[in-house]
Formats: sequence, structure tokens, C-alpha cells
Amino acid sequence: MSVIVGNILKRNFSSTTTLNNIVKNVTVIGGGLMGSGIAQVSAQAGQNVTVVDVNPDVLKKTEASIQTSITRVAKKLHKDDTAAAKKFIEESLSRVKYSPDAQKAVEQADLVVEAIVENLDLKHDLFKRLDEAAPAKTLFASNTSSLSIGEIASVTKRKDRFGGLHFFNPVPVMRLLEVVRIPETTDDTYEAMMAWGKAIGKTCITCKDTPGFVVNRLLVPYMAEAMKMLERGDASAEDIDIAMKLGAGYPMGPFELADYTGLDTGLFIMDGWHKKFPDNELFNPPEIQRKLVKEGKLGRKTGEGYYKYTK
Repeated sequence: MSVIVGNILKRNFSSTTTLNNIVKNVTVIGGGLMGSGIAQVSAQAGQNVTVVDVNPDVLKKTEASIQTSITRVAKKLHKDDTAAAKKFIEESLSRVKYSPDAQKAVEQADLVVEAIVENLDLKHDLFKRLDEAAPAKTLFASNTSSLSIGEIASVTKRKDRFGGLHFFNPVPVMRLLEVVRIPETTDDTYEAMMAWGKAIGKTCITCKDTPGFVVNRLLVPYMAEAMKMLERGDASAEDIDIAMKLGAGYPMGPFELADYTGLDTGLFIMDGWHKKFPDNELFNPPEIQRKLVKEGKLGRKTGEGYYKYTK
């Protein structure tokens, strides 16, 4: 696997860029679902990874989650070869370390991917500290799905080495990676991030630092319009979901998707965009979404959203 990674990277970098100073060590900040998934695919691709989270309980859960997921991948890749599957698991897991100390973890990092909560103040505090601790060569990236990459990068002295790497959940399964450039992002940084994404098995697309990038910029207003249809009584949630699955070929309808991603998450994104762009009607949050969130009905994770769920 590491040979494949090396060959891919060599084909995508200029002669001044080497594999060693880009992907030898990756630090992932945040041990949640996204962070653990990013760490997993990096380790499977032959890179050394350090997962950082201040909560030791989260780190334990992250370690268990990565082990379970990598075992599942190994069984699919080597279903008829037990020895090869075991080797894949052991080698992948040996590349992952866990730490509660973000500043220490980035001292040898070539790439830092931040995957913490969507709070600009927290991200600013984090990147200020990381900027002081990481070597000058280290590339910084945020996995944010709703905040401006430029605003996140503004507190650092390396905006030229900063970009967005927006993964999709679940990371080991979803093939897409949105690589986001800000005006200060250099070509070398952009090319390095694109090549790294391809090396870990993702299909990479490029987007400017625009609200929601590509997928969420289209998807969030689409879900909001479905909610407004429900509010107007145009059709039921069930019928709207069936229509989009059978009529448009979507794997999930807008209400199923909203429940899956979390109603609070969707409302947070819409509220943020609406506050920043109040004249854009597409970013105006539906009242039904606000009502459900206020009632604590956040979707699958609480057992009820637009639908009710049983364990």
C-alpha cells in the first residue's frame, strides 16, 4: 500500500515536493466520527497518524472504533486470505497513536486536519496554538462543513499553507473529498492536498471558499425547501421522500437525510448562513426545523425527528 501511495504522490507533485515532507506524519485533531474516519483512511494508506482529543474517554472510543472499522475493511479486502487480513489490520493499527496534547502532537506533523466542533472561536483558539507549535513546513486544513476556511485561517501566519479538506460521513465509505482553496493558498499547498486526498483513496474536487462549498451549498437549501413544502401542506414528509428517491434516484429523501445528519446540525448551518447572508432567502431556516430542535427532536440520535425510530 505504501508503494502505491508513493507512486500516486510522485505523479501529482512538482519536483520540489517530496513524499516525506507532505504525508509522513498526519495529525488529526478531534476524535469524533469524522476524526476517527480520517485517521483510519490515512493509516490504511500507509501514513503515521496521531489522533488528538482532550477527552480520554473519547480517545478510548476512537481507538475501539478504528480497530472495528479496519477489521471490517480487512475482511472485505482479504476475505479469502486470513493471513493477509491479519497483516493489514496489524500494520494499519500500528500506524495510529493517540494523544490529549495537540501542541505536542503537531511538532512532527506534515499535515494537520482539524475535525472539532463547528465553533469559530474554538477553532481560532486551536489554530493559534498549533501555529506556534507546528514546523513551518506543516500544512493546515479544516474539515469544517459550514464555516469559512478564510476566517478559520485568519489567526495563523500560514494562510499560504492552509486549505479545507471536507470529508463526508462515514469517511471510510464515502468517496468524495472537497478540497477548498482560499486566495492565499499556494499552488504547492493545493497540489499537495489534492494528491494526499487521492492517495487515501478519495475522489477530489476543487471549490472556492464559498458557503457550504459544493455539496452542502446545494444540499442544505434543498432540504430546507422540502421542509417548507411540508409546512405549506403541499405533501407529507413520507411522500416527499418517496418522490425524491423514486423520481430523482436519491438514496435517501430530504427528511430521512435530515434525521440522519441531525436536525440541530442542519439548523446550525442554516442559522450561520442566514446571519451572514440575511438577504438570501435560500438560507432562511424553516420554522418546523426550529420547532423540532427546540423540542429536542434531533433525528435518529434522539429517536425522533421528522420520523420516529426504535432501537
